[in-house]
Amino acid sequence: MTPNSSNRLYVLDAIRGFAIVSIMLLHNLEHFDVYFLPENLPSWLVALDKMVWDTLFFLFAGKSYAMFALLFGVTFYIQSSNQEKRGMDFRGRFAWRLILLMGFGLINSAFYQGDILTNYAAIGVLVIPFAKANNKVIFAFALLLLLQPLEWWKLFTAWQNPDLVWPKPESWTYFGNMNEYIKDDSFWATVKGNLSNGKLAVLNWSYENGRFFHILSLFLFGLLAGRKQLFVTSKASTKFWLRSLIISSLVFIPLYIIQKNLGQMISRKAILMPLQTMETAWTNLAFMIVLISGFVMLFQKKFFHRILNIFSPIGQMSLSNYIFQSVLGSSLYYGFGLGLYQYTGATMSMLIGISLAILMGILCSWWAKHYQRGPLESIWHSLTWIKLKR
Repeated sequence: MTPNSSNRLYVLDAIRGFAIVSIMLLHNLEHFDVYFLPENLPSWLVALDKMVWDTLFFLFAGKSYAMFALLFGVTFYIQSSNQEKRGMDFRGRFAWRLILLMGFGLINSAFYQGDILTNYAAIGVLVIPFAKANNKVIFAFALLLLLQPLEWWKLFTAWQNPDLVWPKPESWTYFGNMNEYIKDDSFWATVKGNLSNGKLAVLNWSYENGRFFHILSLFLFGLLAGRKQLFVTSKASTKFWLRSLIISSLVFIPLYIIQKNLGQMISRKAILMPLQTMETAWTNLAFMIVLISGFVMLFQKKFFHRILNIFSPIGQMSLSNYIFQSVLGSSLYYGFGLGLYQYTGATMSMLIGISLAILMGILCSWWAKHYQRGPLESIWHSLTWIKLKR
């Protein structure tokens, strides 16, 4: 399906674009992992910074990457279905496509250690066996993964051993080493640090926070959503999203209240840690469904469609934009670049993020009028379908 095809689901592009923009805003607030509060800021700006930080993290933290994960599964279904109609099995080509994605992820990791592409590439391999599986089997596995079985084991172990104390998360050590190279004025020191210490930090953090189970679960739910044609406008899909919006909203409220008070309800850290991991994943999922279901329903309305469709060109170039924002962000905030982490609080960083998003939207709209795919998407597509000559 090409961008000019009437069969293209532009709502998927728009959601991807929305997720890219929200990720960019969060990354700017975090100075792309350089956590630093400028000194001598006026009290009113400190208060405003806190409000901006809390609001954006409430809206998007843990939800934006989840949108990407869900749409990853949908895209896998679309690509597999398109090739199946041509009498081709896409699984082998998809595995090669994931190897290419791993390469893009490593390039991105050189600039920003918080890269998710490498995780998606590695975990995406596990989706391949489900390509032709029964819907009930896929749903059962997705639900099991969503329940975070490892955390349940930790919870049961802690319950059986009153004196158990879980070791300090290993990611803390690696994150503590970040300042040595991210604030350094050497570009190559930053690249080396990101690809070594940085990758270990992110991998350990993802494991400790149940992200591996959560991502694969969302991949599988996305595969089911594709099969059920939930992003194709119809009475059935509209009814589904309306029901999802209502249920997820009702579920999110008590989950969020529990999340904010769980630390006061449970004193034993050995029990609290796995419970927080599970509860946070479920809370984020509930609100992510609120965002996606609301987005899909508004996208179907003529007035809101014109507004939300602004995100579509950004989403069509999601790979390029994800990597380009890492290059730009590290150049703006890191020591080898402008070092803006020293001067910008949350409010100023948000304004920088909004400015970059607007610039991204303008460039993507121009590009979409002249080219079928984004620059990195074109490379990815060409290498995906490359034919080896004997």
